[in-house]
Formats: sequence, structure tokens, C-alpha cells
Amino acid sequence: MNQSGTLYIVATPIGNLDDISYRAIKVLESVDFILCEDTRRSIKLLNHYNIKKQLISYHKFNETASVEHIISRLRSGDSGALISDAGTPLISDPGNILTESLIEQNIPFLVIPGANALLPALIYSGFKTDQFMFYGFLSKKKNLRKSELSQLSKQTIPVILYVAPHDLKAVLNDIYNEMPQRRLSLSKEISKVYEQTVRGNAEELLSLLPEEIKGEYVLVLDGNPDTILSETLTYSDDDLKLMYQKLLSEGQEPNEALKIIAKQSGNTKRDLYEKLRK
Repeated sequence: MNQSGTLYIVATPIGNLDDISYRAIKVLESVDFILCEDTRRSIKLLNHYNIKKQLISYHKFNETASVEHIISRLRSGDSGALISDAGTPLISDPGNILTESLIEQNIPFLVIPGANALLPALIYSGFKTDQFMFYGFLSKKKNLRKSELSQLSKQTIPVILYVAPHDLKAVLNDIYNEMPQRRLSLSKEISKVYEQTVRGNAEELLSLLPEEIKGEYVLVLDGNPDTILSETLTYSDDDLKLMYQKLLSEGQEPNEALKIIAKQSGNTKRDLYEKLRK
């Protein structure tokens, strides 16, 4: 029986193409196929390093349907790599469904570390870096986003958000309404030619935005100095519902969403089901 091949989860540059490790290049040169979020974007990086491999489209819309074929390739002995458009796969990008399946079926995978946007943005902020929360993208639904920000405003540690350019003004306006004096740091186009970081409260950052907003943004909220830390983190029913809705909006299946929340909150899936039905 053939030994299963390995899937490598490979971080790629978020801007400057030199921000990739020798190990990552060697892995991409050695595998039989490469899973790409957008083959048109990935081919630019691969051509830059003269890497010619079979590219397979793998994104949030075909993630579930692709898993069986990928596992079949790996079981046949082929090795593969998973890359995202930029940065580290699975961080606000597809891949979690695949890694869960690999673990369940005892198929090996290795993570090749490298570039991401959240850590440079945190360092640029000047806020404390010993503890922080990465939240990713807020909900696009205004009411849900406001609820998320209300909860995040209580955090005593910095919170890192990814923000799409077309959502940036709305997010900053919501932050202004929820926590007008909170210190913020906004980093744009990290590692690219027009990289920039600006700092201030929401009103100040809004005044600095251009009319046409383009690029990739990372927003860091400083911790709330007025929140008293509790020794045990507890979640209200509203918190649990908010977490559940966010996971569903990101494409998680209901049962998977319940498993994730159960692990994080300490509730059983049965208890969660009862709470979410209320």
C-alpha cells in the first residue's frame, strides 16, 4: 500500500516577493500540485521563482467539495502545497475544513511559517504585544458588527482586525460611536511600496482617509484600560449567539460552528443548542 503524501501549508509574501523563506521555495519546487486561492495571483509569485507545477483552484466556494479529491491525491502518494493569495493560509482564509479532514484521516501535513499581516500591524501600533486578540474580519451586517464591536470594546488587550477597503469608513464610524476615544492604529499595504501606518482615535483616522480607499488594511484597537480582568472568562448567551452567527457568516457548517464554540467556551454542544434556540 502506498504511503500517503504530505500536504504542506505554505506562507507566501503579503507584498514584497522577497518575503518568502528558502524552505518555502524548496517545498513549492518539490510538490506534485499546489492548491491556490486564486491561480491568477499565485502564478505571479511562482513565475517569479520559476516554479512550474500543477495549480488547483481551492477557495471558500469549493473548499468542501474539493476535500475528497485532495485526500485521494495524497493517499496515492502525491504531495501538495496549500497557499493563499497572500500570507499564511487558514488565517481568515480557506483551509480549516481540509486540515480537520487530514487530522481525522491521519494524513500528515506540515506548516511552513512565514509572512502575515497581523503581527507587523501589532508591532507598528506601539501597543503592548505580550497579549493580544486576533479577531479577523467583522461582520458585514451593520447590527451584528455593532454587537461585535460592543463586545470587543471590553477587551483589555489589543484587538487586531482585518478590514476590507470598502468597509473601512463604516467600521471606523461604528468604532467612533462605540468607543470614540479608543486608541487605534491603522496599517495599509504592509511590505508593499505604499506601506503606511497612522495612529489616533476613530475621528482622527477618518479625517486622514482619502476619498477613494484602496489596498489591504489591518486595524488594531488598543485594550480598554477601564475593563477589570476576570480570572475566568465567561460568555453570555448573547456572546455565544454572536460567535455562532460570525462562524456561519464565514462559511462554517452549523455543527462545526457548535464544536468550535463548545471548545472555546467550555459549554457542551447540547447546552449550546439549548442556549442558541432561545
